[in-house]
Amino acid sequence: MTCLPEIAPGQKKLGLVIDLDTCVGCQACATNCKEWNSSGHSGPLPDLKPYSAGAEGVWFNRVHSYEAGEGGDGRTVHFPRSCLHCETPDCVTVCPTGASYKRIEDGIVLVDHDICIGCGLCAWACPYGAREMDEDAGVMKKCTLCIDRIYNETIPEAQRQPACVLTCPTSARHFGDLGDPESAVSKLVAERGGQDLMPELGYNPVNKYLPPRKRSSVAAAPATPHEAAPTPMDIKNPLLRWMDKVLTR
Repeated sequence: MTCLPEIAPGQKKLGLVIDLDTCVGCQACATNCKEWNSSGHSGPLPDLKPYSAGAEGVWFNRVHSYEAGEGGDGRTVHFPRSCLHCETPDCVTVCPTGASYKRIEDGIVLVDHDICIGCGLCAWACPYGAREMDEDAGVMKKCTLCIDRIYNETIPEAQRQPACVLTCPTSARHFGDLGDPESAVSKLVAERGGQDLMPELGYNPVNKYLPPRKRSSVAAAPATPHEAAPTPMDIKNPLLRWMDKVLTR
């Protein structure tokens, strides 16, 4: 078994905050994650039969969509899922070779592919389905928070963020130190009531989810007469009236 590092108060905890209210399920995060990591720290990430039935492969980030609520309260919720870099991950403690480990300096959970034997125990222990078996290489792979990017001093500082965060078109993903209560991500969690995924399991995920906001119960005010769409006779210009008539057939 692999031991977990002792976490001191104020310890750095790098992770993600994902806003379920603004995620639109576009899959940009999953696509950019795949592109960056295919040639990075954990690359390559194989795809098996990608253009046919039964497509399989290694994806560190997956986005699931669910229908929540009923009637007027119904909505589609898009739920991105990747490694949560838990504080007490069983995927680490069950590893027989020490290949799965948690870094003490920033809390990131990683896999050492050189000593991983592909036994799959970590995948069985992870309740979030965040482990991905690379059948070609015979080893387990997972999200690294783009460790080869966030510490890369050869790229501009603003770009030293996980690929999924940089590519999100709605800014639904946020990256930072969740061990620092004064960090932007920690303040965001406090303001929006960020939540753990399945907290009852006791794994203490570092990554947090911001719940969807409640929709406004105020009914839209009926349009006043002057806001109503103009009729053809309201259009004084003969040319514009003709164009309106043609386009509305």
